[in-house]
Amino acid sequence: MGYKVAVVGATGNVGREALSIMAERKFPADEVVALASAKSVGTEISYGEDEVLTVQNLDGYDFAGTDIVLSSPGASVSAKFVPIATKAGAVVIDNTSQFRMDPDVPLIIPEVNPGAIAGYTKRGIIANPNCSTIQMLVALKPLHDLATIKRIVVSTYQSTSGGGKPAMDELFNQTKGIFVNQPAQQHQEIFTKQIAFNAIPHIDVFMDDGSTKEEWKMIVETKKILDPKIKVSATCVRIPTFIGHGEAVNLEFEKEIDEKRARAVLERAPGVTVIDHRENGGYVTPQECAGEDPVYVSRIRSDPSVDSGLNLWIVSDNLRKGAALNTVQIAEELVRLHLRKAA
Repeated sequence: MGYKVAVVGATGNVGREALSIMAERKFPADEVVALASAKSVGTEISYGEDEVLTVQNLDGYDFAGTDIVLSSPGASVSAKFVPIATKAGAVVIDNTSQFRMDPDVPLIIPEVNPGAIAGYTKRGIIANPNCSTIQMLVALKPLHDLATIKRIVVSTYQSTSGGGKPAMDELFNQTKGIFVNQPAQQHQEIFTKQIAFNAIPHIDVFMDDGSTKEEWKMIVETKKILDPKIKVSATCVRIPTFIGHGEAVNLEFEKEIDEKRARAVLERAPGVTVIDHRENGGYVTPQECAGEDPVYVSRIRSDPSVDSGLNLWIVSDNLRKGAALNTVQIAEELVRLHLRKAA
């Protein structure tokens, strides 16, 4: 017996990806409902190769009988509709920032802290972490288990898809416009600076201490998911790519570690693929990870400036593992261990 699943934000980048991944992985759903705002009602969306879903209106939708909701419509929309869904008896896996730091809501990466899923019973909600946090911690969890990470310094190189389709369109239109001598400002609505042929050290709003909210998310989510004692410093940068985030990560450990042991443990880690050859092209770039499930780790090397340190280059498709795939994997763990239905 399968489950009834509602996908909220079904017409967005992450919602479409979630539907695609559910079909690819043959998620045990007897019924899948696509939900979005009123302006998208009636839109047809593919679910697998043969099935087409017609988008229904989220506003006023009756969640009674729905087992699982995969939600990625934006934090303000989740704030309104998630309590309605949970009150109707659904378990919501939310891919927005709305509930991530709620102490009664588990924040889950299945390869890192699957046991914490059991905490969903407190509020009926499971939160999906920030995309940059997910790919970093998938790679760092086995290293933390091996030698205990004391400090993380991370610089991100994040694609425009992290800002949604309008952000991707802005990159495309600016790039095209530059080649025909149009000023970049003619196509600048989403970003605070020109994104084409540029890098912008500003993602989300600024906070009182000078960091951005994206940087704050990486810090507090790492502490909640992996270890509250880890010190984290993050600088998040938007770059002119469409899909795939890159991260340069510097690590300091409590115990002795070397690059050989680190490489060996990463090669065995779930969700991680190591491609690290010290030659031209012997690493993975964001362009190459688009459409792929793994978190790729390259450029593994010791940091001679500290007693026990490593440097890594980590890339992943932010729409897949950084959002939709992680959400579906949470749902798979949920039904495997907690919501099993009688045959």
